[in-house]
Amino acid sequence: MYKIAVVPGDGIGQEVIAEGVKVLNALEETADVSFSLDYLDIGSERYLRTGELLTENDIDDLRKHDAIYFGAIGDPRVAPGILEKGILISMRTTFDQYVNTRPSKAWHPYTPLKEEKDFDIIFLRENTEDFYMGAGSRFSNGKGVSLDLKRKLYDAKITVSMEANTDDEFAFEIGMMSRKGIERFADYCFKTAKDLGKDKVTAVDKANVCTSLYGMWREIFKQKSQEYGIALEHMYVDAMAMALVRAPERFGVVACPNMFGDILTDIGAEIMGGLGVAASGNISPSGVSMFEPVHGSAPDIAGQGKANPIAAILAAKLMIDNLGRRDLGILIEKAVRKAMDNKDLTADMGGHLSTKQTGDAIAKYISIVE
Repeated sequence: MYKIAVVPGDGIGQEVIAEGVKVLNALEETADVSFSLDYLDIGSERYLRTGELLTENDIDDLRKHDAIYFGAIGDPRVAPGILEKGILISMRTTFDQYVNTRPSKAWHPYTPLKEEKDFDIIFLRENTEDFYMGAGSRFSNGKGVSLDLKRKLYDAKITVSMEANTDDEFAFEIGMMSRKGIERFADYCFKTAKDLGKDKVTAVDKANVCTSLYGMWREIFKQKSQEYGIALEHMYVDAMAMALVRAPERFGVVACPNMFGDILTDIGAEIMGGLGVAASGNISPSGVSMFEPVHGSAPDIAGQGKANPIAAILAAKLMIDNLGRRDLGILIEKAVRKAMDNKDLTADMGGHLSTKQTGDAIAKYISIVE
């Protein structure tokens, strides 16, 4: 039995996660698997009631589970960044979810690419360092700032001061990566390529400009390529963005630093059919991982039955894959494909069904796909 912490969160998260749970229940009826689902109240409603974000009690509860199934976060009544940093980013750092995984698969006919190309890409994004580690501030001439960075790998303190011939205000954001941080991420990338039978890893960077930061990135990826006996291709991020639109079939496993991965994975989502089919996993290889649809809470359509549940259902597939049951993940993907073929879809994909009806259809197909 797999113990799953279910966190529906805000807005349409409540609706789409309900359909993902419906698919998990269908798997229990069809296959040799069982799930124990525990629902946790983490999100904007509780924050507005109590001021609590991710509490120590939440962390203790989440640790008891095999995975976290997450809906969405965000509420117009709460200032931007509070919920995201206090819940999502806090969860990533607390559980050391240092890999973000985002599949990009051609869902014909929903891909907007002019030519009908088949591609199946796994984007792997380093999730805790680079320019998203929270090392930024503002200051002016003669002033300094100290920044404390706490990660599982290290506690670091950065002090920045400045002398200038102007009293203008300056802002900065530091991109920093540790050798151990890159090494463990590169290990995960090459292990993933090996597990999936891929013969190449494409590592993205901007080493021609950020020579120190991404120079070390390239150095470590080259070492790991030799260790694993898997080919390595380096791509500058701007060239990679163009190649994803022009020839996505070239790529299999794509390894990205945090910020570039954030951008490229949204291109990956669009070329496969949009956010309605985009799923994400925040992976802790030795701890609790979290799986979610890429889309936000969409408060403008919440409660109206318009939300597309497929991204949440495919997030459940990612979760099951990560738990070691790829056979069941294949069932989910086939059921989604059948729903697409039969137009059992919400309006954003050309169908006429509600959120609940789409989930019902996919759950039904679980028992009949081969």
